[in-house]
Amino acid sequence: MIAIIDYGAGNLFSVQNALTYLNETFCITRDPAMLEGCDGMILPGVGAFPDAMKRLRASGLVPVIRDEAQKKPLLGICRGMQMLFERSFEFGETEGLGLIPGSVRLLDAGGLKIPHMGWNDLTVLHPCELTGGTKTGDYVYFVHSFCADTPEENISCHTVYGERVPALVCRGSVYGAQFHPEKSGEVGLNMLKNFARLCQ
Repeated sequence: MIAIIDYGAGNLFSVQNALTYLNETFCITRDPAMLEGCDGMILPGVGAFPDAMKRLRASGLVPVIRDEAQKKPLLGICRGMQMLFERSFEFGETEGLGLIPGSVRLLDAGGLKIPHMGWNDLTVLHPCELTGGTKTGDYVYFVHSFCADTPEENISCHTVYGERVPALVCRGSVYGAQFHPEKSGEVGLNMLKNFARLCQ
């Protein structure tokens, strides 16, 4: 059972549709007991970082997520990926979940349009459990204005949009995709399938 975390600031239904397509067992929940009993967690997210973290704290799930992420796979998607880091500098400084070292800052797109919206190719730096079947040059779908600064060892894949952007990060059993795997065709669905295998 994969738990999609519902805290009022996530694009739940596209993730739900992808897992349904893959015939994976999942639930959408904000119940701490469900998170404790599931085999893996997905943290989606849209909107501004401070608002997303405010909603997550108000849900009372922050300590549960931090604790359960030490025991089972956790995948953050888009804003949910950014929330995995220690802090963000979007609209001031806001504390994140602190599950992956690093911070989140405005994308330095070198004159390119922000937000970065569209398909970009991946470079696989450090293969991880989610990248099986993924190769350098595969395209995935991005929608974001901010990006992560984190040590190289945490970056599994990157893309380039004015600068090098961490696209898939991992540390232990915690994974984060800056892109939307649920909107990235077969490449993204394969990553979600790999994540589901980890949760079995």
